[in-house]
Amino acid sequence: MIHEKNSQKPVTPLWEGDDELFAIVRKELYTAVVGDIMDKMGLLHQFLPPQIQPLRTDMFVVGRAMTVLEADVFSEDPDMGYNEILKKPFGLMLEALDDLKKNEVYICTGASATYALWGELMSTRAMILGAAGAVVDGYSRDTKGILDLNFPTFSYGRYAQDQAPRGKVIDFRVPLEIRGVRILPGDIVLGDMDGVCIVPQAAAAEVFTRAIEKARGEKMVQQKILEGMSAGQAFAKYGIM
Repeated sequence: MIHEKNSQKPVTPLWEGDDELFAIVRKELYTAVVGDIMDKMGLLHQFLPPQIQPLRTDMFVVGRAMTVLEADVFSEDPDMGYNEILKKPFGLMLEALDDLKKNEVYICTGASATYALWGELMSTRAMILGAAGAVVDGYSRDTKGILDLNFPTFSYGRYAQDQAPRGKVIDFRVPLEIRGVRILPGDIVLGDMDGVCIVPQAAAAEVFTRAIEKARGEKMVQQKILEGMSAGQAFAKYGIM
């Protein structure tokens, strides 16, 4: 926790641009400390469901949300219905994938958890485009290939059943909601072995400034405790515990 007596001080960002911010985040931050700061700011519903986990525990993702909306389909006849998007093999999935930009995270929801929403070839294309990772509200597949690529992928786990005849991407770069967590294009997605949280774009400067200060302060306090300072003394002096 962090003592709130200085919580109203003006925010001066410690970075310039996303590249510098994300480098600091990868080096110094983790979801727990960022989540704690958002709690203190009244942003109490920013963690995605705990089922969404990295394919390997050392995977870490930070980047801007490139939101993708998926829907289940039930017709075996591609010519049925009036929606031309649903007549395409993957809907707009290929367009969404090709639209990924540097430092973006492909984040997808809307489907039932009955097929995979991410795989090796998608990871390969995303890497070439400079994307930061993928977070899906469902399963991923081609696990060995994704692990070999070392592409940060967060999902419910491993399941090979394909999306092609079962689901279609119906839109992208639109607002999403995952279990009560609202995600807008450009929000910051942060994930590690403890889960995935969403930092709203409008609050990002304050959230990350305070999180960096807290993380650095905790390291200092830890050193003081290792040197023999009591927890009470440390909190009284530094306001951190």
